[in-house]
Amino acid sequence: MSRRTLLKALAASSVAVGIGAAAAPAASAASAFGTKAALPTVTAGKRLVPVNRIGIQLYTIRDKVSSLGFRAVFEELANIGYSEVEFAGYTQGQIGAITPAQIRQLLDDNGLRAVGAHVNLNAGNIDAQLEIANVLGMPHLGQGGPIAGGYGGPLPKEQWTTAIAAWNAMGAKAKAAGIKLYAHNHSQEWNFTTDTNERVYDLLWDGFDPDLVFFEMDVYWAHVGKYLYPGVEPIDYIKRDPRRFPILHLKDGKTNTANTNGYDIVEFGAGNIDYTAFLSVLRDRGQRYGVFEQDNASTVPVNPGNSLANADRSYDKIAALRG
Repeated sequence: MSRRTLLKALAASSVAVGIGAAAAPAASAASAFGTKAALPTVTAGKRLVPVNRIGIQLYTIRDKVSSLGFRAVFEELANIGYSEVEFAGYTQGQIGAITPAQIRQLLDDNGLRAVGAHVNLNAGNIDAQLEIANVLGMPHLGQGGPIAGGYGGPLPKEQWTTAIAAWNAMGAKAKAAGIKLYAHNHSQEWNFTTDTNERVYDLLWDGFDPDLVFFEMDVYWAHVGKYLYPGVEPIDYIKRDPRRFPILHLKDGKTNTANTNGYDIVEFGAGNIDYTAFLSVLRDRGQRYGVFEQDNASTVPVNPGNSLANADRSYDKIAALRG
Protein backbone atom coordinates (compact mmCIF):
# COMPACT_ATOMS: atom_id res chain seq x y z
CA MET A 1 0.00 0.00 0.00
CA SER A 2 1.40 3.38 -0.99
CA ARG A 3 1.45 6.19 1.56
CA ARG A 4 -1.19 8.05 -0.44
CA THR A 5 -3.47 5.01 -0.45
CA LEU A 6 -2.83 4.50 3.24
CA LEU A 7 -3.78 8.10 4.01
CA LYS A 8 -7.04 7.69 2.14
CA ALA A 9 -7.78 4.47 3.98
CA LEU A 10 -7.08 6.07 7.33
CA ALA A 11 -9.22 9.08 6.54
CA ALA A 12 -12.08 6.84 5.51
CA SER A 13 -11.76 4.93 8.74
CA SER A 14 -11.61 8.15 10.81
CA VAL A 15 -8.47 7.24 12.64
CA ALA A 16 -6.84 10.60 13.26
CA VAL A 17 -5.15 10.02 16.57
CA GLY A 18 -5.21 12.71 19.26
CA ILE A 19 -2.11 13.57 21.20
CA GLY A 20 -1.99 12.73 24.89
CA ALA A 21 -0.69 14.97 27.63
CA ALA A 22 -0.22 18.60 26.71
CA ALA A 23 3.47 19.35 26.95
CA ALA A 24 6.08 21.12 24.93
CA PRO A 25 7.68 18.33 22.87
CA ALA A 26 11.40 18.03 22.73
CA ALA A 27 11.01 16.20 19.43
CA SER A 28 8.26 14.75 17.29
CA ALA A 29 7.74 11.96 14.81
CA ALA A 30 5.55 12.31 11.75
CA SER A 31 3.21 9.52 10.74
CA ALA A 32 0.21 9.00 8.53
CA PHE A 33 -1.89 9.69 11.61
CA GLY A 34 -0.42 13.12 12.25
CA THR A 35 2.44 14.32 14.43
CA LYS A 36 3.24 12.39 17.56
CA ALA A 37 4.39 14.63 20.38
CA ALA A 38 7.31 13.55 22.50
CA LEU A 39 6.54 12.44 26.02
CA PRO A 40 6.50 15.14 28.68
CA THR A 41 9.73 15.32 30.63
CA VAL A 42 9.39 13.53 33.95
CA THR A 43 12.39 13.32 36.24
CA ALA A 44 11.09 12.17 39.63
CA GLY A 45 11.65 8.52 40.38
CA LYS A 46 12.41 5.51 38.21
CA ARG A 47 10.15 4.27 35.47
CA LEU A 48 7.70 1.68 36.74
CA VAL A 49 7.28 0.21 33.24
CA PRO A 50 10.39 0.51 31.05
CA VAL A 51 9.52 1.80 27.61
CA ASN A 52 10.97 -1.31 25.99
CA ARG A 53 8.47 -3.39 27.96
CA ILE A 54 5.27 -1.51 27.10
CA GLY A 55 2.93 -3.59 24.97
CA ILE A 56 -0.67 -3.60 23.82
CA GLN A 57 -3.25 -6.36 23.64
CA LEU A 58 -4.58 -6.09 20.08
CA TYR A 59 -8.11 -6.80 21.30
CA THR A 60 -8.01 -3.14 22.36
CA ILE A 61 -7.83 -2.01 18.73
CA ARG A 62 -9.57 -4.96 17.10
CA ASP A 63 -11.70 -2.63 15.00
CA LYS A 64 -8.59 -1.14 13.39
CA VAL A 65 -6.96 -4.52 12.83
CA SER A 66 -10.14 -5.57 11.04
CA SER A 67 -10.58 -2.41 8.97
CA LEU A 68 -6.96 -1.46 8.28
CA GLY A 69 -5.01 -4.68 8.68
CA PHE A 70 -1.87 -5.55 10.59
CA ARG A 71 0.46 -3.53 8.38
CA ALA A 72 -1.14 -0.14 9.00
CA VAL A 73 -1.81 -0.90 12.66
CA PHE A 74 1.75 -2.04 13.35
CA GLU A 75 3.13 1.08 11.69
CA GLU A 76 1.05 3.29 13.96
CA LEU A 77 1.78 1.31 17.12
CA ALA A 78 5.49 1.62 16.43
CA ASN A 79 5.07 5.35 15.86
CA ILE A 80 3.25 5.71 19.17
CA GLY A 81 6.12 3.95 20.91
CA TYR A 82 4.86 0.46 21.67
CA SER A 83 7.49 -2.25 21.46
CA GLU A 84 5.36 -5.33 22.18
CA VAL A 85 2.06 -6.70 20.94
CA GLU A 86 -0.12 -9.43 22.38
CA PHE A 87 -2.37 -11.07 19.83
CA ALA A 88 -6.09 -11.75 20.08
CA GLY A 89 -6.21 -13.97 17.01
CA TYR A 90 -4.32 -13.87 13.75
CA THR A 91 -6.93 -12.58 11.30
CA GLN A 92 -7.42 -9.09 9.88
CA GLY A 93 -11.08 -9.02 8.88
CA GLN A 94 -11.93 -7.36 5.61
CA ILE A 95 -8.27 -6.87 4.65
CA GLY A 96 -7.97 -10.55 3.80
CA ALA A 97 -6.07 -13.68 4.72
CA ILE A 98 -2.58 -13.47 6.18
CA THR A 99 -0.17 -16.13 7.40
CA PRO A 100 1.79 -16.18 10.67
CA ALA A 101 5.00 -15.85 8.64
CA GLN A 102 3.65 -12.71 6.95
CA ILE A 103 2.61 -11.29 10.31
CA ARG A 104 6.11 -11.97 11.64
CA GLN A 105 7.60 -10.07 8.72
CA LEU A 106 5.36 -7.07 9.47
CA LEU A 107 6.42 -7.17 13.11
CA ASP A 108 10.08 -7.22 12.13
CA ASP A 109 9.55 -4.44 9.60
CA ASN A 110 8.22 -2.18 12.35
CA GLY A 111 10.58 -3.14 15.14
CA LEU A 112 7.82 -4.82 17.15
CA ARG A 113 7.92 -8.06 19.11
CA ALA A 114 5.12 -10.52 19.78
CA VAL A 115 5.05 -11.00 23.54
CA GLY A 116 2.13 -13.46 23.69
CA ALA A 117 -1.35 -14.31 22.47
CA HIS A 118 -4.81 -15.09 23.77
CA VAL A 119 -5.95 -18.32 22.15
CA ASN A 120 -8.56 -20.86 23.25
CA LEU A 121 -6.19 -23.69 24.12
CA ASN A 122 -6.83 -27.39 24.51
CA ALA A 123 -5.05 -30.70 24.09
CA GLY A 124 -6.17 -30.87 20.47
CA ASN A 125 -4.68 -27.57 19.31
CA ILE A 126 -1.75 -26.90 21.63
CA ASP A 127 0.85 -28.32 19.22
CA ALA A 128 -0.37 -26.20 16.30
CA GLN A 129 -0.58 -23.08 18.48
CA LEU A 130 2.96 -23.59 19.73
CA GLU A 131 4.16 -23.81 16.13
CA ILE A 132 2.47 -20.48 15.35
CA ALA A 133 3.98 -18.95 18.49
CA ASN A 134 7.45 -20.00 17.40
CA VAL A 135 6.94 -18.56 13.92
CA LEU A 136 5.93 -15.26 15.51
CA GLY A 137 8.85 -15.37 17.94
CA MET A 138 6.60 -15.26 21.00
CA PRO A 139 8.15 -16.15 24.36
CA HIS A 140 4.69 -16.71 25.86
CA LEU A 141 1.36 -18.26 24.84
CA GLY A 142 -1.83 -17.82 26.80
CA GLN A 143 -5.59 -17.78 26.96
CA GLY A 144 -7.87 -14.86 27.68
CA GLY A 145 -10.85 -16.71 29.11
CA PRO A 146 -11.15 -18.85 32.26
CA ILE A 147 -9.36 -22.16 31.84
CA ALA A 148 -12.39 -24.05 33.20
CA GLY A 149 -14.77 -22.37 30.78
CA GLY A 150 -17.65 -20.00 31.35
CA TYR A 151 -17.50 -16.36 32.38
CA GLY A 152 -18.70 -15.02 35.68
CA GLY A 153 -20.56 -17.93 37.23
CA PRO A 154 -19.04 -19.93 40.09
CA LEU A 155 -18.01 -23.54 39.41
CA PRO A 156 -17.35 -26.65 41.51
CA LYS A 157 -13.77 -27.44 42.54
CA GLU A 158 -13.41 -30.50 40.33
CA GLN A 159 -14.03 -28.48 37.19
CA TRP A 160 -11.09 -26.25 38.07
CA THR A 161 -8.73 -29.05 39.16
CA THR A 162 -9.44 -30.98 35.97
CA ALA A 163 -8.57 -27.88 33.94
CA ILE A 164 -5.42 -27.30 36.00
CA ALA A 165 -4.19 -30.82 35.23
CA ALA A 166 -4.81 -30.25 31.51
CA TRP A 167 -2.89 -26.98 31.63
CA ASN A 168 0.07 -28.55 33.37
CA ALA A 169 0.21 -31.10 30.56
CA MET A 170 0.08 -28.34 27.93
CA GLY A 171 2.63 -26.36 29.92
CA ALA A 172 5.08 -29.26 29.65
CA LYS A 173 4.73 -29.15 25.86
CA ALA A 174 5.17 -25.38 25.88
CA LYS A 175 8.32 -25.62 27.98
CA ALA A 176 9.76 -28.19 25.58
CA ALA A 177 9.09 -25.72 22.77
CA GLY A 178 10.84 -22.90 24.67
CA ILE A 179 7.61 -21.04 25.44
CA LYS A 180 5.93 -20.09 28.72
CA LEU A 181 2.25 -20.97 28.95
CA TYR A 182 0.14 -18.46 30.89
CA ALA A 183 -3.40 -18.00 32.17
CA HIS A 184 -5.19 -14.64 32.24
CA ASN A 185 -7.79 -13.75 34.85
CA HIS A 186 -11.13 -12.01 34.93
CA SER A 187 -13.11 -11.54 38.13
CA GLN A 188 -14.28 -15.17 38.12
CA GLU A 189 -10.92 -16.45 39.32
CA TRP A 190 -11.29 -14.43 42.53
CA ASN A 191 -14.65 -16.06 43.29
CA PHE A 192 -15.11 -19.21 45.35
CA THR A 193 -15.90 -22.78 44.35
CA THR A 194 -19.55 -23.71 44.73
CA ASP A 195 -18.93 -26.87 46.76
CA THR A 196 -15.78 -26.31 48.84
CA ASN A 197 -15.87 -22.50 49.13
CA GLU A 198 -12.21 -22.17 48.12
CA ARG A 199 -10.91 -19.11 46.30
CA VAL A 200 -10.23 -20.17 42.71
CA TYR A 201 -7.02 -18.12 42.38
CA ASP A 202 -5.60 -20.11 45.29
CA LEU A 203 -6.48 -23.35 43.49
CA LEU A 204 -4.62 -22.09 40.43
CA TRP A 205 -1.69 -20.95 42.54
CA ASP A 206 -1.33 -24.30 44.29
CA GLY A 207 -2.27 -26.44 41.29
CA PHE A 208 -0.19 -24.97 38.48
CA ASP A 209 3.33 -26.33 38.28
CA PRO A 210 5.31 -23.07 38.63
CA ASP A 211 7.84 -24.30 36.08
CA LEU A 212 5.16 -25.06 33.49
CA VAL A 213 2.24 -22.63 33.80
CA PHE A 214 2.48 -18.91 34.54
CA PHE A 215 0.09 -16.06 35.27
CA GLU A 216 -0.86 -12.90 33.44
CA MET A 217 -2.61 -10.80 36.05
CA ASP A 218 -5.19 -8.42 34.64
CA VAL A 219 -4.92 -5.73 37.29
CA TYR A 220 -8.33 -4.23 36.52
CA TRP A 221 -10.16 -7.55 36.84
CA ALA A 222 -8.16 -8.34 39.96
CA HIS A 223 -9.50 -5.12 41.49
CA VAL A 224 -13.02 -6.10 40.43
CA GLY A 225 -12.45 -9.48 42.07
CA LYS A 226 -11.31 -7.80 45.25
CA TYR A 227 -14.45 -5.60 45.16
CA LEU A 228 -16.85 -8.49 44.52
CA TYR A 229 -15.15 -11.11 46.68
CA PRO A 230 -13.34 -9.27 49.52
CA GLY A 231 -10.53 -10.62 51.63
CA VAL A 232 -7.77 -10.67 49.05
CA GLU A 233 -4.95 -8.36 47.95
CA PRO A 234 -3.96 -9.27 44.36
CA ILE A 235 -0.52 -7.67 44.68
CA ASP A 236 0.34 -10.16 47.43
CA TYR A 237 0.43 -13.00 44.89
CA ILE A 238 2.98 -11.21 42.74
CA LYS A 239 5.08 -10.31 45.77
CA ARG A 240 4.97 -13.93 46.90
CA ASP A 241 6.68 -15.16 43.73
CA PRO A 242 7.29 -12.47 41.08
CA ARG A 243 8.72 -14.90 38.54
CA ARG A 244 5.31 -16.50 38.10
CA PHE A 245 4.00 -13.26 36.54
CA PRO A 246 5.90 -12.54 33.30
CA ILE A 247 3.09 -10.28 32.00
CA LEU A 248 0.68 -7.81 33.59
CA HIS A 249 -2.39 -6.38 31.92
CA LEU A 250 -2.38 -2.66 32.61
CA LYS A 251 -6.07 -1.87 32.35
CA ASP A 252 -7.52 1.12 34.16
CA GLY A 253 -10.85 1.45 35.89
CA LYS A 254 -12.92 4.25 37.35
CA THR A 255 -14.92 3.48 40.47
CA ASN A 256 -18.66 3.37 39.89
CA THR A 257 -20.92 1.77 42.48
CA ALA A 258 -23.76 1.74 39.94
CA ASN A 259 -21.72 -0.79 37.96
CA THR A 260 -22.03 -4.35 39.28
CA ASN A 261 -18.26 -4.70 38.96
CA GLY A 262 -17.62 -1.57 41.00
CA TYR A 263 -15.57 -0.04 38.17
CA ASP A 264 -15.99 1.16 34.61
CA ILE A 265 -13.25 0.28 32.12
CA VAL A 266 -11.55 3.47 30.90
CA GLU A 267 -8.41 4.38 29.02
CA PHE A 268 -5.24 4.29 31.06
CA GLY A 269 -4.80 7.34 33.24
CA ALA A 270 -8.50 8.26 33.19
CA GLY A 271 -9.34 5.93 36.07
CA ASN A 272 -8.42 5.76 39.73
CA ILE A 273 -6.74 2.40 40.10
CA ASP A 274 -3.52 3.42 41.83
CA TYR A 275 -0.95 1.94 39.46
CA THR A 276 1.86 3.97 40.99
CA ALA A 277 1.28 2.30 44.35
CA PHE A 278 0.61 -1.11 42.81
CA LEU A 279 3.75 -1.22 40.69
CA SER A 280 6.03 0.56 43.15
CA VAL A 281 6.05 -2.34 45.59
CA LEU A 282 7.49 -4.66 42.94
CA ARG A 283 11.26 -4.71 43.28
CA ASP A 284 11.86 -6.53 40.01
CA ARG A 285 10.44 -3.83 37.73
CA GLY A 286 11.56 -4.30 34.18
CA GLN A 287 11.47 -8.08 34.52
CA ARG A 288 7.93 -8.38 33.17
CA TYR A 289 5.92 -6.91 30.33
CA GLY A 290 3.24 -4.28 30.92
CA VAL A 291 0.52 -4.81 28.34
CA PHE A 292 -2.12 -2.12 27.95
CA GLU A 293 -5.66 -3.30 27.32
CA GLN A 294 -8.96 -1.48 27.15
CA ASP A 295 -11.78 -3.85 26.33
CA ASN A 296 -14.16 -1.14 25.17
CA ALA A 297 -11.74 1.16 23.34
CA SER A 298 -13.28 0.32 19.97
CA THR A 299 -16.83 1.04 21.11
CA VAL A 300 -16.59 3.69 23.84
CA PRO A 301 -13.73 6.01 22.89
CA VAL A 302 -13.46 9.31 24.68
CA ASN A 303 -13.55 12.55 22.71
CA PRO A 304 -11.54 13.14 20.63
CA GLY A 305 -10.60 9.78 19.26
CA ASN A 306 -11.06 6.14 18.64
CA SER A 307 -9.33 2.97 19.78
CA LEU A 308 -5.93 4.00 18.37
CA ALA A 309 -6.24 7.43 19.96
CA ASN A 310 -6.95 5.76 23.29
CA ALA A 311 -3.92 3.55 22.77
CA ASP A 312 -1.82 6.64 22.03
CA ARG A 313 -2.85 8.56 25.14
CA SER A 314 -2.63 5.45 27.30
CA TYR A 315 0.93 4.75 26.15
CA ASP A 316 1.98 8.22 27.28
CA LYS A 317 0.40 7.69 30.71
CA ILE A 318 2.06 4.30 31.19
CA ALA A 319 5.45 5.58 30.04
CA ALA A 320 5.17 8.47 32.51
CA LEU A 321 4.59 6.26 35.57
CA ARG A 322 7.30 6.83 38.15
CA GLY A 323 7.95 5.17 41.48
